[in-house]
Amino acid sequence: MNESKTVVQEPHCNWSKEGPLDVAAIRADFPVLERIVRNGKSLVYLDSAARSLMPIQVIEAMKHFDSNHCANVHRGIHLLSDEATGAYEEARARIASYLGVSDAGEIIFVRNTTEALNLVAYAWGIHNLRSGDEIVLSVMEHHSNLVPWQQIAKMKDLVLKHIPITPSGELDLAEAERLIGQKTKIVSLVHMSNVIGVLNPMDDLSRMARNVGALFVVDGSQSAAHMHIDLSSLDCDFFAFSGYKMLGPTGIGVLWGKRTLLEEMPPFLSGGSMIEEVGLMSSTWAPVPQKFEAGTPNITGAVGLGIAAKYIQRMDRNRTLAHEHNLISYAVERLNELGGIEIYGDLSERASAIAFNIRGIHPHDTASILDSEGVAARAGHHCAQPFHVALGIDSSTRVSFQCYNTRTDIDRLIEAVIIAKEIFGL
Repeated sequence: MNESKTVVQEPHCNWSKEGPLDVAAIRADFPVLERIVRNGKSLVYLDSAARSLMPIQVIEAMKHFDSNHCANVHRGIHLLSDEATGAYEEARARIASYLGVSDAGEIIFVRNTTEALNLVAYAWGIHNLRSGDEIVLSVMEHHSNLVPWQQIAKMKDLVLKHIPITPSGELDLAEAERLIGQKTKIVSLVHMSNVIGVLNPMDDLSRMARNVGALFVVDGSQSAAHMHIDLSSLDCDFFAFSGYKMLGPTGIGVLWGKRTLLEEMPPFLSGGSMIEEVGLMSSTWAPVPQKFEAGTPNITGAVGLGIAAKYIQRMDRNRTLAHEHNLISYAVERLNELGGIEIYGDLSERASAIAFNIRGIHPHDTASILDSEGVAARAGHHCAQPFHVALGIDSSTRVSFQCYNTRTDIDRLIEAVIIAKEIFGL
């Protein structure tokens, strides 16, 4: 990798790194929260599990990069290319720091979690799995951690097994222990549910995978934004997440993998940038991580993601997680006061999201009425259809939280839910 000078500076924030989270000052960093939306209502954004908002520090960093350092990376010897390479590799180093990784070369930039998990499935799975081998997933998974393995299973005649959930919406660890056996080659699981926010016990699940010599893959799409992630202690082989769920831009994500595995794996995509030498009949590959970053990467997106990571680190994820737990407890309390509300999952062990339904109202109608009151929420299966089947429902209304949400946002949510119930005569 080109060791070039840093051109993207640390994000400047007008709030203290110490003491309680200054949510009012943090909200000032998110310009979209000033919008007036439906029917003259101010925006209440409760859809961060689908996409979090971006602070002005991220927006300005990307704008500054494109305005002053716009060039391709790893290819030129002129000043702008050198600066672009420096910014891109500094973003990689910042993500490594964010994840507690000492080797920044283990950080692979991809478009999103979906691409990251496909990379593992196709670059490792196809070349290492044999007919009859087993892959253990769960019914809780986002489609991005189901469909790639389904495709590989069809190609290689593999067996898919799925850990069920308990009545309280948690993974059934006794069943997990039974399903993960000597034929299991991969255990790939979500860290934090994007539907109900439940945190899965990764230490227990990793131990089960290790006991049978299976690889352990973690979908960290939700957890990376909300929790302190230390991959030196989280015993997994691959960890994937998307930038747009952790205050960053779309089109950029990360796959972390152990270097020993990455070096053994062939490229997922091939072409420009990922090569060492090219002849008319054969080619050799660049070293990790460039081997997996074919073509011109999303340089500006990587810059933005690096700044987003520093922004979250500055807040301290323990403080933000405590803030979100407080919001969830308050929201659950207020929703339960209304009556006629079904909230899904264990209410004590969750972070960032609540899935609920108003009895007698379809979730799409609920979300539409919330929208008319300026409250942005999500309705549907949230790319987790099998999980909804396991919960005994077709779809749900989901509200999800980030550092910029307040109890006032929840009060606005409750007011909108009351209006929905009145409209339907409930």
